Amino acid sequence: MKYMIASDLHGSAFYCNQLMQAMEREQPDKLVLLGDLLYHGPRNDLPKGYAPKDVIAMLNEKKERLFCVRGNCDTEVDQMVLEFPILSDSALLMIDGKEILAVHGHRPLPPVGKTVICWRGHSHVPFCGEQDGVFCLNPGSVSIPKEQSPRGYLVLEAGQYRWCTLDGTVYHTWDEAERAMPTQRMMQFPSCEEKE
Repeated sequence: MKYMIASDLHGSAFYCNQLMQAMEREQPDKLVLLGDLLYHGPRNDLPKGYAPKDVIAMLNEKKERLFCVRGNCDTEVDQMVLEFPILSDSALLMIDGKEILAVHGHRPLPPVGKTVICWRGHSHVPFCGEQDGVFCLNPGSVSIPKEQSPRGYLVLEAGQYRWCTLDGTVYHTWDEAERAMPTQRMMQFPSCEEKE
């Protein structure tokens, strides 16, 4: 199976639309959203194209292919308008015999074994390495990237992860077979030019 992993849309219809275009290109079996779907949050400026109602429509249209965990900006009110579950703080998935813990990342991780790979968002910065004693992969943010990182998503296919910009450019890969435990970010970010 093929998975796309994305996080931190924060109500931007402009960038959500680009994510939906990427989903059409990539054709994943599932798009896993790591939270913060509709609200921009009090610490963030409004993202370009802030239109939560449009984001609701785009996501609900893909509801059969979405899997989501709750971010710190997601609420019960959001669940009332979204037609797929968003209120679970974490999910433990079995993918190709591997345990994957999906979380937003704003809370301490639940106790997990060393063999678990954690997908987490929240920081708005792509990451591949050890955090809190667990191997973590972060796709970065779709709409409000930080530390000069690109807007993008992560793809898992046949044991390989690809970090991609919203236009599909791959800028980092990691193969599960490596299972190295780097202690710091391993990737160089491409120059970030906004696509209009």
